[in-house]
Amino acid sequence: MNDKSWNEPTEPFRIAGNLYYVGTYDLACYLIATPKGHILINTGLAESVPLIRKSIEQLGFQFSDIRILLTTQAHFDHVAGMADIKKQTKAKMWVNEKDAKVLADGGNSDYYMGGKGMLFLPVKADRLLKDHDTISLGGTRLELLHHPGHTQGSCSYLVTVNDEKKNYTVLIANIPTILPDTKMTGMPGYPDISKDFAYTLDAMKKITFDLWVASHASQFKLHEKRKAGDPYNPETFANRDGYDKSLSAIEANYLKLKEQQ
Repeated sequence: MNDKSWNEPTEPFRIAGNLYYVGTYDLACYLIATPKGHILINTGLAESVPLIRKSIEQLGFQFSDIRILLTTQAHFDHVAGMADIKKQTKAKMWVNEKDAKVLADGGNSDYYMGGKGMLFLPVKADRLLKDHDTISLGGTRLELLHHPGHTQGSCSYLVTVNDEKKNYTVLIANIPTILPDTKMTGMPGYPDISKDFAYTLDAMKKITFDLWVASHASQFKLHEKRKAGDPYNPETFANRDGYDKSLSAIEANYLKLKEQQ
């Protein structure tokens, strides 16, 4: 399940305003830089922590200034570096309440990947978040949108950032991919999975935004849209049509699985 592109370096860059990409080639990590410290969303794999730190410093920010850690989902490919970064920076870990147990036991209670012991170093949440809760730091405010299905606490974030020219509402989307062999009749530990996917697919269609990115670079075709060395251009990520097509494809798969099962 581990793709080699998950730990390959890629150029960090400014997406829009004070929002930056600091992840690996495919595992997206986002830095929101503020005068009061920074927010880091996702960490990639445990072995990716040095790459993330290098990317943050390459952009001119201090790794030690990270104050809040967030994630779009509590799967190892997005949270395995959390414990290390939390220890190094003393940042607070905030997570959707439905993913807190999985985070705290290192993935062992995950409905899909769990049951085999720890998959990553456990992290105890400092604050539990619910749908539409806000995260504020240094003049930047994010809204958590609970989008369950892929994990029970999967979530996206809406944030408004601004540059010298305009304001942008950015969706950091957790695209609700359906893992292989998922049973829409219910999974052990997740009986309402079908209902949650239906809710999320409907809710995500209704979101209004200017730009969007996602948990994986491949999900928003980052490397097709932007090449290393390209100048700052927020409009690169304004592809609403690509977002809608992605959700439509997942919805078609969801409906097919429901019919078959």
